[in-house]
Amino acid sequence: MVGPFPAAWKAKHPSVSGHQGRYPLREIVNAIFYQNRTGCQWAYVPHDLPPTSATYYYFLSWRDDGTDQQIHDLLRCQAREKAGRNEDPTAVVLDTQLIRAANHVPAATTGKDAAKKVPGRKRVLAVDALGLIIAVVVMAAPAADNQIGVALVDRVVEHTPTVTKAWVDAGFKDDVQIHGAVNGIDVEQVKRGDTKPGFVPLSKRWIVEQVHGTVMLHRRLVREYETRPASSESCTW
Repeated sequence: MVGPFPAAWKAKHPSVSGHQGRYPLREIVNAIFYQNRTGCQWAYVPHDLPPTSATYYYFLSWRDDGTDQQIHDLLRCQAREKAGRNEDPTAVVLDTQLIRAANHVPAATTGKDAAKKVPGRKRVLAVDALGLIIAVVVMAAPAADNQIGVALVDRVVEHTPTVTKAWVDAGFKDDVQIHGAVNGIDVEQVKRGDTKPGFVPLSKRWIVEQVHGTVMLHRRLVREYETRPASSESCTW
């Protein structure tokens, strides 16, 4: 249960009053989930939910002070305990996904991937053995996998210092392995060992591939609509 968490946040922010403060936090969360799952513009959230001005206010506030990740981490810990595991994992799987950007997204935060020539951003995830997201980083598409992988390792270390093992694909080179070793994480490449055409599930790596597919069920995440990469990361939680 996370109900007390947003309530405690609101109690610490007495300035949240008037228009934004009069709506039940449960309905605010429902509105954020609705917008994320359906991919509609904020202005088109149904009228039986709190208005856009209030909903977007909470979304931005929780994004900027890290409340969104704290709520997510609490839910993840509860899910892991229910599955009979420790609250925090010791191993993660990393992988990158290229997402096309909408026309209004600033060019300064997007670009074309060098290999696929697709304009957009890269979303890279670190997930545990259950497929629960541990960390997420969103960068412009031209960012090399090494650069974005190093940033993701930093996020993992910052929020889940219990991790000592990470599996990655061949796109993550020596820089990620060295950076992981410096931070106490053994980064191991899982390479494809056959020449079969099409998709072939690989040990360990298939977990994060599955999560990428699940994330794409949320229409807001199928394409990059957010002006700031930080907003895109918050939507991924």
